[in-house]
Amino acid sequence: MRVLIVSPRASGIGGVAQHVSKLARELGARGFEVEVVSVENTPHVPVKGLYNPSFAATAAARAALKRLRGAKFDVAHGHNVPSWPAVRLAPAAARVLTLHGVFSEQVGMLHGPLLGRLSGWFEGRAVRGVDALTCVSRSACEHYRRMGVDARYIPNAVDPRELPGEGLRLYDRQVAYVGRLSREKGFDVLLEAARMVDPSVHLVVVGSGVRELEERARALSRELPNFHYLGYRPREEALRVMKGSDLLVLPSRAEGMPTVLLEAMALRVPILASRIPGVLDVVDDSCAALVEPGDPAKLAAAINRYAFDYPGALVDRAYERVLAEFSWGRVAGEYVRLYEELLGARAGRADPSPPGPAGS
Repeated sequence: MRVLIVSPRASGIGGVAQHVSKLARELGARGFEVEVVSVENTPHVPVKGLYNPSFAATAAARAALKRLRGAKFDVAHGHNVPSWPAVRLAPAAARVLTLHGVFSEQVGMLHGPLLGRLSGWFEGRAVRGVDALTCVSRSACEHYRRMGVDARYIPNAVDPRELPGEGLRLYDRQVAYVGRLSREKGFDVLLEAARMVDPSVHLVVVGSGVRELEERARALSRELPNFHYLGYRPREEALRVMKGSDLLVLPSRAEGMPTVLLEAMALRVPILASRIPGVLDVVDDSCAALVEPGDPAKLAAAINRYAFDYPGALVDRAYERVLAEFSWGRVAGEYVRLYEELLGARAGRADPSPPGPAGS
């Protein structure tokens, strides 16, 4: 089977990139021929507001060119709405779109309500313009089902064999934030909370993102002796920092399904996260410490508490859950079954059984 995967990003520490790169490897290991179109091999404009639109346009042009050249794929599988034009134009028998959150809500949070509404129109066309829609979180599935679209839940996953065996502890009491520096991730809330964190607790930030938040993080690193902004680090190093920490903090306002939580669960790292849809698809009160989003004082109080005293039973249950529910063998198998269903249904429509004998 030939599969074309289209994604704005297919490398780095981000959750979508990790999902896409691992899916491509899993399909390849099962004998599939996989080609990936992403910003790593496609021209785009790396500027806020133009990043996704420019990728959508150039990826679509690449897909159209493949069609003109006579290429053929069994499945075109896009990740997030900017991939849809390329999936739509790709020379494929079946088309799948996977959403890693509610796209229009994410755009509205990042770029304002006007662009959020405009992206909602485009999103509506995209989710109805494919043969199958999948979502990595149950809450996103419910959102699109309310729009009248049959969305299938296929979660993110993690492979514990690819995670580091040893952690990197930089300070005696260490709390890590690993991920994109953006408002939907609640990083601005963490910056405010940092001023109220116990001076003996060191906040270590790994990641990059919105320039204004990066600048605020650098400034706070110079101001507070217990706040440390490391910037972007390769995934292996970022995971080692996480594993060496007493607590992973994820103060998001909105999430699809955060891969960083799956990684923390598999690494047996205690979790402090926002009580929001997306996060609750992964953890609940039985396996993580949860706090209401958007409140720096409550976040700081939770960090001060759980950095020193975190129930070990939560860590054990989180580890058991990630192995049982979020393995790549299970998730890749669900994608393969979906591909086969779509291709089987298409073959049945194209080649109906001949009518039986008269009178049968």
